[in-house]
Amino acid sequence: MSSAGWKQDTDEPARNGKLLEAIRLALRAQQGQADVGSPELGKMLDSFSNMGFSTSQIMQLFSLQPKLAPQTWLMVVSELVLLGLDANSTLSILQKSPEVLRMTAQQLRHRAEYLRRLGLGEGSLQRVVNSYPGIFSLPWKKIDAVVQVFKKCLFTVAQVTEILRSCPSVLLEEPHDLEYKFQYAYFRMGVNHRAMVKSGLFRTPLAEIKNRHIFLERLGLYQTPDKKGQTQVVNPKLKEIIRVSQGDFLTQLAHSSLEEFTVFKKLLAREEEEVIASEETDSASNGEGERSDSK
Repeated sequence: MSSAGWKQDTDEPARNGKLLEAIRLALRAQQGQADVGSPELGKMLDSFSNMGFSTSQIMQLFSLQPKLAPQTWLMVVSELVLLGLDANSTLSILQKSPEVLRMTAQQLRHRAEYLRRLGLGEGSLQRVVNSYPGIFSLPWKKIDAVVQVFKKCLFTVAQVTEILRSCPSVLLEEPHDLEYKFQYAYFRMGVNHRAMVKSGLFRTPLAEIKNRHIFLERLGLYQTPDKKGQTQVVNPKLKEIIRVSQGDFLTQLAHSSLEEFTVFKKLLAREEEEVIASEETDSASNGEGERSDSK
């Protein structure tokens, strides 16, 4: 055996020994409880290594929540790895969403099964979890409420799955906000379900959609279709409106300057504020009238 190979073999136990001692001392200091036995902890560290975690990654894992029992770490990490996540993805998830560490193995399995039933199979599930790790700890009712909104809006099962794959952050939004965004695109802009999904509608803030749409409309470059779906102008596709940069939107579609668009957005915001104020005044007046009638 070469001297280089011999040195690598002898250095490995030394590194493992140092790692074991460092984590053992950290746990004892942080947990304020009985020392974790070296043999037991050593087996756990071997398990992490077998799952593909490097020495530095193992140290990072234990530094996230030092007071957490090592057995809990092993259970949570094992469940995430069984989902097909690699060491980097697992570490990233726990760093971004440490509340996952408070979940049981059964809770993690049930959540994974539920997401698969929504169509997030292998590969898709990993991508969603990587971009939004909080999906594991999000309340069941919150996920269900969002899914029900899409069903109410008559998106197909495949379309709902595609929305969740491409934009898992919709799970954080209020259901009524998602429904309003759909209604605006469907009734106000005349966009069909397929175009909404393909364009990434639900990844775009509603304010940006309205600003660009109404700007084009007032320039005579967009028109709400009539009952037969007809327009007197050729409307640009939704993805051409919302998927391009602001600069490309202004030069390629609106043929306007940034200054014009900036002024327009300020005026539109003022218009909307006036509408809201007027509605609040009308509501208050109606309330006063009802009280008077009751007297």
